[in-house]
Amino acid sequence: MHLSAKILCYLVLVLAIPGCSNFSMPKMPTFDRSLIKLPEVYKFDIQQGNVIDQTMIDQLKPGMTKSQVRFIMGTPLVADTFNQDRWDYFYSLNPAKGPEVRERMAIFFKEDKLVSLRGDFMPNPEQTEETITPDS
Repeated sequence: MHLSAKILCYLVLVLAIPGCSNFSMPKMPTFDRSLIKLPEVYKFDIQQGNVIDQTMIDQLKPGMTKSQVRFIMGTPLVADTFNQDRWDYFYSLNPAKGPEVRERMAIFFKEDKLVSLRGDFMPNPEQTEETITPDS
């Protein structure tokens, strides 16, 4: 490769590398930074697991079958092969800006009937006469 081609490659490389980082202008006393807005690296929200909300938990009643619970809550994220009487739901949201959100819910069955819940949400006792006992 000729010397001029090598120099051109190095020059392009030196000019391209700073564009890959979150570059900011140094503080200068006489320079108004509000005029220059440099682009930032795009970050996106990362969402994983089952979305869990209070309205879903309020629909759960003691004695519901596993298929009824699955209809309301969706397929559990973790269904233990050795313990068929426990379903675990997990939801995680890592937004580009703002705090991370994590929600957990464990649902327990006995003889294929819903008996108790444990997690970040509890059923609203004002809406139902029968309540599910929280498992501690």
